[in-house]
Amino acid sequence: MQTRDISELQDFCKKIRRHIIEMITEAKSGHPGGSLSAVETLAVLYLEVMRHDSKNPQWKERDRFILGKGHACPVLYATMAECGYTPVDQLKTLRKMGSIYQGHPDRRFIPALEASTGSLGQGLSVAIGMGLAARMDGNPSRTYVMLGDGEIQEGQIWEAAMFASFHKLDNIVAIVDYNKIQLDGFVKDIMELEPLADKWRSFGWHVVDADGHDLLALRRAFAEAEATKGKPTVLLAHTIKGKGVSFMENNPKFHGMAPTKDECEKALKELA
Repeated sequence: MQTRDISELQDFCKKIRRHIIEMITEAKSGHPGGSLSAVETLAVLYLEVMRHDSKNPQWKERDRFILGKGHACPVLYATMAECGYTPVDQLKTLRKMGSIYQGHPDRRFIPALEASTGSLGQGLSVAIGMGLAARMDGNPSRTYVMLGDGEIQEGQIWEAAMFASFHKLDNIVAIVDYNKIQLDGFVKDIMELEPLADKWRSFGWHVVDADGHDLLALRRAFAEAEATKGKPTVLLAHTIKGKGVSFMENNPKFHGMAPTKDECEKALKELA
């Protein structure tokens, strides 16, 4: 793991949040809440934790990232663009015909993506397949997969969780973006997940709880995951949906609603 000055990471996160707001406003559709909640996690992964090379995106020994909750792709697109994988100046073409930045990650348009995602519940299985293949090949690659908290209500997640622990896949890390809001409202009112840490432990996973907006805590969490041998790790990243924009924070309305032009201006002022 390489480390950067915290102020550099904070500036990067602010830049990504501005991209997210501008992209979704221009598209007039998209998912700002769950994109904003995942910013710090992707910043630490792409800038410090993962071994990857934008000049050689198919490098065999690269670490891999999969966005299971594919509807939050603005955060991934902005992060990959700022890391040199795709054009920054095309980010505002999000969801437009012919754009590489489709409404869900699609490898047909961006080959540097590890998987086309957005069919909720499937991302963890894809990550497990990559982790198992890497181990069979003697490849040091590690795979990271971000899951939505609403997404983990899907049964396939728990089938995959059983498989990963049974096969002792310690080269994969699942990250639950635990912002506690899903499409129709608060998770606790739709299908309560707690006691979530105990559930993952009972499936044979090493569990790390962390503040998903604390850059130092995320560093420590990923270091602990890499040091854990013989079982997969899940990071329960406690986050705030809509983080960084006051009127979006903890507001279920902005799960899948684009800001208006006025709301965009207000958000950008807060992120200046």
